Amino acid sequence: MKEFELKNNGTQHLDSKTLLTVSQTFKALGNSTRIRILHLLLNKECSVNEMAEILGIQQSTISHQLRFLKGIFLVKYRRSGRTLYYSYNDKHVMLILEQMIDHVNHR
Repeated sequence: MKEFELKNNGTQHLDSKTLLTVSQTFKALGNSTRIRILHLLLNKECSVNEMAEILGIQQSTISHQLRFLKGIFLVKYRRSGRTLYYSYNDKHVMLILEQMIDHVNHR
C-alpha cells in the first residue's frame, strides 16, 4: 500500500520561473550553513547576534546567508527597535527540511 500519492503524473509542464524557484530552493538546502540557520529557525525566531552565538558562526556569514534566504522568500523578519528578528517564511520548505533530517536519522 502506498503511503502517499504524487500529484504529478509526469504530464505537468514546468515553466522557467517554476524551474528557477525550485532550483534556488534546492540550492538553499544544499548549503550546510543555510541548513543550520533554517533548522534553528524551525524552533524560534532569532536575531543575527543570537544565530551567530548559538551556531558559532560569524555574524557577517549569517547576514550573507540570510540575504540569500530572504531573496528566495524562505525567511522573513520583524523589527523591534534596532534589532531584526528572523523566522522562517515557507512552511512547505521547512517540512521538506524536517523530512530530510528524519530520513537521514532513520537509517
